[in-house]
Amino acid sequence: MTAVDGVLFDIDDTLVDTRAAFRVALAAVLDRYAPGADVDAALALWRADPGGHYRAYTRGERTFREQRMTRANELHAALGGPVLDDAAYDAWDAVFDDAFASGWTAHADADRALARLLDAGIRIGALTNARHAYQTAKLDRAGLGTRLEVLVGVDTLGYGKPDPRVFLEACRRLGTAPERTAYVGDELDVDAVAAREAGLVGVWLDRPGPRRVPVTDAEVAAAGVLVIRTLDDLAGILDLT
Repeated sequence: MTAVDGVLFDIDDTLVDTRAAFRVALAAVLDRYAPGADVDAALALWRADPGGHYRAYTRGERTFREQRMTRANELHAALGGPVLDDAAYDAWDAVFDDAFASGWTAHADADRALARLLDAGIRIGALTNARHAYQTAKLDRAGLGTRLEVLVGVDTLGYGKPDPRVFLEACRRLGTAPERTAYVGDELDVDAVAAREAGLVGVWLDRPGPRRVPVTDAEVAAAGVLVIRTLDDLAGILDLT
């Protein structure tokens, strides 16, 4: 077991079921722009983001609008939708965002895990590769907003994970030493491995179901991080005494 004073969480697909919310959003835009297109194929493509556009945004290389508009047009190119110019994209994005927000719900294990940590006197917060205000609204809608002491977004420093500086800034704001702070996220590389490389305890949440990108057993073994399948397992691998 690993002794910690604090735990930082990723939000999307860790605390909030963002995969399900993306499916709701994509079903809405496809119904209008590409009727009959396969929603599950769209979801797999959107989550994989093979062009790496969202990660470029988190590195400060692209604006949020640029990355999402590019991904929307790539999605349409793959599934038969029209090319979106600036005005058409604005309408597309309004449909997407409204449907996306309607689907924000917490994973069933999230509140239980947060409550158990708080009961044990562990400080908890979040570090996310999305904007602070956007993620605050998401957490509030999912019923988790009051649980977290700290929220660091991609706009806090102007870049996000896997840069080690954002992990250290989140620890500073939480008031815990990095080596006694766990970071829990659903992506092996930018969450668990990046946290470990920044000096934190990296925990990979490998939820059942399709992964965003393929990960081999050898890659997991070489990562040097703790692995859980549900947040209910988190307390069992951390020393909460």
